Amino acid sequence: MNLFTSLDTFVFLVYFVVVAGYGLWVYRRKKSASTTASHDYFLAEGSLTWWAIGASLIASNISAEQFIGMSGSGYRIGMAIAVYELMAAATLVIVAVFFMPVYLKNRIYTMPQFLEQRYGKAVATTMALFWLGLYVIVNLTSILYLGALAISSIVGIGVFPCMLFLAIFATIITLGGMKVIGYTDVIQVLCLVIGGLVTTWIALDLVATLGQGNGAIRGATELFRSTRDHFNMVLGRNDPNYMDLPGLSTLIGGMWIVNLNYWGCNQYITQRALGADLQTARKGLLFAAFLKLLMPVIVVLPGIAAFALDRAGVLGDAMRVGGELNPDRAYPTLLAMLPAGLKGVAFAALTAAVVASLAGKANSIATIFTLDIYKKNFNKDAAETKMVWIGRVSVVVAMVLAVLIAPFLGIDKKGGFQYIQEYTGFVSPGILAMFLLGFFWKKTTAPAAMFATIGGLVFSIILKFLPDMMDLSLLAPIGFAADNGHGVYEIPFLDRMFIVFWAVVAGMVVISKMGDASKIKALVVDRQLFRVDGAFAFGSAVVCVLVATIYGVWW
Repeated sequence: MNLFTSLDTFVFLVYFVVVAGYGLWVYRRKKSASTTASHDYFLAEGSLTWWAIGASLIASNISAEQFIGMSGSGYRIGMAIAVYELMAAATLVIVAVFFMPVYLKNRIYTMPQFLEQRYGKAVATTMALFWLGLYVIVNLTSILYLGALAISSIVGIGVFPCMLFLAIFATIITLGGMKVIGYTDVIQVLCLVIGGLVTTWIALDLVATLGQGNGAIRGATELFRSTRDHFNMVLGRNDPNYMDLPGLSTLIGGMWIVNLNYWGCNQYITQRALGADLQTARKGLLFAAFLKLLMPVIVVLPGIAAFALDRAGVLGDAMRVGGELNPDRAYPTLLAMLPAGLKGVAFAALTAAVVASLAGKANSIATIFTLDIYKKNFNKDAAETKMVWIGRVSVVVAMVLAVLIAPFLGIDKKGGFQYIQEYTGFVSPGILAMFLLGFFWKKTTAPAAMFATIGGLVFSIILKFLPDMMDLSLLAPIGFAADNGHGVYEIPFLDRMFIVFWAVVAGMVVISKMGDASKIKALVVDRQLFRVDGAFAFGSAVVCVLVATIYGVWW
């Protein structure tokens, strides 16, 4: 394994200085041009352009769980795992058309604010506390630990020091507020895309040598020929990875729950567009959708290339830890094989992805805590400068907690990407049902929303542990259970989410019908809000056609 050279260190330091310097310049310029109002700090209200919004969305979304976890899934499963990225592109279009107009028309700045405005304070406070716990314990820790693990394997420094470096770097950026995050994310995405494409190119060039050729184009042809089974986009029931990606459910079932909840009901994501006007927000989301279509090339193809190289014996024992195969080693192993200089570029891309995601997540934690917990429950008359100070303190506290607890969660042993998807999947169905009915069915009541909050989690837990209580093999013929590889029939977690979502919707409808309609606080939702201009409609059609074409060719 090649070690980090002085040239790689120089390339990385250039990246570090450029990002830090640009962030400082943006912060000073912002400080001289505006007040330190809380909306300016948390949302960069009116400051982000469409391209900054789109870049920030992708920079915040793409992190260690994609570079490490999804590449690992590419090694183990193949291109089918790219459904998360491809369906996200289509979902971003839906969010831009139907979700964003409702948020902006009703001047919604945080997700708990929407819940309070629609359902009341009890639901809002419950979900605010829940989101804070989820963001710190699941998201922040997994991003931090997987990123540190990858960096540690490349530069030969311990995992904990790498975690400290990432946490401190991200905290510095976050303390500058959303405008600093948004504009530095443009540089982060540029590094991410260039470095990611360089890694993919080199990986494919290495694969080309397996067929006695050279060049990335020849490598792509050789990769497709030698690992044809890794390019099945929809897995059959007999595939050993069916539990992770259960066939058509990835296209018409639970995958929609995952994406609509993540891109439409997630403070971490929607925050980038909530401070803009509708046209700018929509353009930013569409730009992010096009960037999403690049991600399978950047994060999945390298994993498949690592599989081909490992099967040919090129990687030796690099993919094994303690003698056992660890697919999450795929991307770090490829990075270690890059030549001097290029390794620094790829390393900068990985660091950019991790730091941008950490900064975005920390800013969302600060926003929810300050605006929805501190101001509404502890200091309703807090001054603007006081709220900004509280936000910065909460960033530091959240990052310290993540550093302290991340090593004890066993994240690296569970498969990074699946770890995040499954555990957030326990609550996604209830949250999405609560938001969709809150948007589009005026009769939805607060008790129904509280049922979604608690009932969705309870239903998910019951279905998760149902195989321990009864034999589910009878459900196999109708497609709702599959052998998990150990002779036990389970419901795949994507199917579980789909079932729970409709169960929660049914429960909410019944509870709402039985409730007091006079206490309902409906939002302003006008059909005129959902009209789009010709340019956006054309761009959206291109995105959808490209996704459909990919599945049509590689079904």
